[in-house]
Amino acid sequence: MTEAPEIPLHVRRHRYDPLPELLKLREEQPLRKVDLRFGGQAWLTTRYEDVRQVLGDATRFSNSLENRPLPASLRSENPRGDGFLLTYDPPDHNRLRRLLTPEFTVRRIRRLAPRIEAIVDEHLDALEQAGPPADLVSMFALPIPSLVICELLGVPYEDRDEFQHRSSVRLDMSLDLDARGKAIAESRAHMASLIAQQRKDPGEDMIGMLIREHGDELTDLELTGVADLLLLAGHETTSNMLSLGTMLLLQNPEQAAEVRAGRLVDEAVEELLRYLSIVHSVVPRTAREDVMVGGHKVAAGEIMLLSLPAANRDPSLGEDLDRFDVNRKMATHLAFGHGIHHCLGAPLARMEMRIAYPALLRRFPKLALGVPIDDIEFRAYSIVFGVKSMPVTW
Repeated sequence: MTEAPEIPLHVRRHRYDPLPELLKLREEQPLRKVDLRFGGQAWLTTRYEDVRQVLGDATRFSNSLENRPLPASLRSENPRGDGFLLTYDPPDHNRLRRLLTPEFTVRRIRRLAPRIEAIVDEHLDALEQAGPPADLVSMFALPIPSLVICELLGVPYEDRDEFQHRSSVRLDMSLDLDARGKAIAESRAHMASLIAQQRKDPGEDMIGMLIREHGDELTDLELTGVADLLLLAGHETTSNMLSLGTMLLLQNPEQAAEVRAGRLVDEAVEELLRYLSIVHSVVPRTAREDVMVGGHKVAAGEIMLLSLPAANRDPSLGEDLDRFDVNRKMATHLAFGHGIHHCLGAPLARMEMRIAYPALLRRFPKLALGVPIDDIEFRAYSIVFGVKSMPVTW
């Protein structure tokens, strides 16, 4: 059996928290060269100001994978023009993003609120009927965003077991590259078959809309990549926020009481996003030219690895940021990124969390972890931080 690779420093956590060594780097060496798994080095960047600078400058920093030290097995699964928006630069990025943005405006997402509320209530009913103990991940945190994104995109919900499994494989850095590459290929093949069906008979969902309104502007490869990314990101991130966020609230009962009562819900969601920062780092950037970042010269062609958990706890943003506090008032966090690649689905994720947390806490006022927190298995190697399961009682 292949030994799991060492977990990179910027990915390691103690429960929710980045390691003290990473936060020490932010204070003493905010840009530091680190080795990349696939060869070469990158500047590990940990200060809020520096991370925000790089994310906000698409002119001097590229998202493209073309010049990255990637193995052939992964590169072959990411052909140029594949629609995977996170690796696009302007002007191609702007063209695809412009087509998608109208579907993710705050106004458009608000229309989904009644359906999201119904989905949450259905899963709370099922959880109550099943009785304690229950796994909050499999019965609540994972199925809710999965069903929401399936209905929004037009992906059959009965396919969920397959795409959820493939997603976890794709994000698991402990697995060998062949396994991850195979999961990527299978995910894209599945989505390509759905695109082919919709080309013949477009539905009322987002894929159908894109085909009806922009079918001549988008290739099947681009449609496949866009939909694949939205499906992957649309359920993995929110699912882990719902489970981890609930766990953190249960450990802070006074703050959970505020959310249960419908007070400070928006503030709690933002503080959970900042404090947990479940995406360890965004897609690394490559400097297009020599540029100064945090007093260091970054040479053209060098890679920037950007730590969101470290940046979101930078003292420049406020006091005592290693403490969770729903009463906090602070500057904008980077949990959804920044700049032209700011998370497209942020309004949807916020809506799901604003509905799900209070509803769960109201339905089960005595909700508690069913095992000691030390027995919870965290997803230590995953690109998106979370837990594999979360036993609860009430």
